[in-house]
Amino acid sequence: MILIDLTPYVCPYPLVKVKLLLKQMDMDEKLHVLLSDPGSRRDVPLLIKKMGFGIEIIADQPHCLSFIITKRN
Repeated sequence: MILIDLTPYVCPYPLVKVKLLLKQMDMDEKLHVLLSDPGSRRDVPLLIKKMGFGIEIIADQPHCLSFIITKRN
C-alpha cells in the first residue's frame, strides 16, 4: 500500500497528484490518502467514485480526511 500525505497542499495539487499516482498503480493496489484542504476533501473522493475505484473512508476529522483507494478495472 502506498501512503501519500497531501495535507500541506491545496486544490488542485492533491487532485492531480492522486490521479497521476492511480495511473502508475497496478490493479487491486491500494493508495492511502490524507487530505486537509476543504476543496480537495470534496473533489478527490468524487473523482475516485466517478473513475469507478473503491474508496474506504478511514477517518473524517475536521483537520484531516483519511481514506484508502483500491484501483479496480
